[in-house]
Amino acid sequence: MVNRFVLNGVSYHGKGAIQEIPGLIAAKGFHKAFIASDPDLIRFGVTKKVTDLLDAAQMDYVLYSDIKPNPTIENVQSGVAAYKASGADYMIAIGGGSSMDTGKAIGIIINNPEFADVRSLEGVAPTKNRTVFTIAVPTTAGTAAEATINYVITDVERKRKFVCVDTNDIPDIAIVDPDMMSSMPKSLTAATGMDALTHAIEGYTTKAAWELADCLNLEAIRLISKSLRGAVQNEDEGREGMALGQFVTGMAFSNVGLGIAHSMAHTLGAVYDTPHGVACAMMLPIVMEYNAETTGEKFKHIAEAMGIDTTGMDQSTYRKAAINAVRQLSIDVGIPTKLDALKEEDLQFLAESAYADACRPGNPKETSVEDLKDLFRKLM
Repeated sequence: MVNRFVLNGVSYHGKGAIQEIPGLIAAKGFHKAFIASDPDLIRFGVTKKVTDLLDAAQMDYVLYSDIKPNPTIENVQSGVAAYKASGADYMIAIGGGSSMDTGKAIGIIINNPEFADVRSLEGVAPTKNRTVFTIAVPTTAGTAAEATINYVITDVERKRKFVCVDTNDIPDIAIVDPDMMSSMPKSLTAATGMDALTHAIEGYTTKAAWELADCLNLEAIRLISKSLRGAVQNEDEGREGMALGQFVTGMAFSNVGLGIAHSMAHTLGAVYDTPHGVACAMMLPIVMEYNAETTGEKFKHIAEAMGIDTTGMDQSTYRKAAINAVRQLSIDVGIPTKLDALKEEDLQFLAESAYADACRPGNPKETSVEDLKDLFRKLM
């Protein structure tokens, strides 16, 4: 079997990494940036940390902020129009998955105008050209969109999210600076961190998992488990560990895929506007229980990466230990275990949508619409 691995051209890591941006731009000879960043980041001065550097270097840019937490087709369409009108020749995406996913879709359509119908990008789109040159600056430690070939867009009209997978959309440069994440509130830190843990565990157990991705995902599980509680308390060591951990799993899961915890989280976000990380955190232990019988010894390694001594444990015990460790971490950082908005009458639509999601085929255990209904019901 041949396994493909796609990574950023280059990435910069550590406190103060954003200081590299003006020099990188000057070296490339670009003239004007299209900066995609969500309104809250602009309002609270996070985006300004980068634009101040551009101002000091007398570098031109335009800000685009018509971006919702679950970015929509309309956000992408208006962004494409704004990019065309701006005179920009490259992009800087500053934010979490929302800003970077919007930026990816905009950049792909700009250089592949035959995909102007945003829905045509769903699944593995056969685009011919790379996205516009993009520098991605994450402000959350969770989605790892700066390191992946994936993005997710919400179809409001059809009440669904769709996943796009395209090797042409990966940002050219990732700037992973924990200082850009220091102003995240506790709830967002917790949710995005649990999203990262879901990436790592699903990526480690997915059908397409293989050794190169496995070693990255296991290290990500270790880093996230060690760092998330501290990050929620805004401790420097925790922030730095999460910034690295979420990137490490981003490199891995981008290349091997995910599973039904993400399929179900996408659906909850589309129907109830549930924050993606919260939905992932609620679904992850439920899905782990469902998948356990198909995972061999992998839950043993997950438990150990989360700091559990598995000496003397049989298979059933270490599997329970791994699931309990995930559930306890989620509780410790304040994630709810139930979704009050969930209604019995919605289950059929939710399950059908999750079954159709692009992440579902990667799940290690074959599933059905009825199985998914039962799993959703566990949140009630």
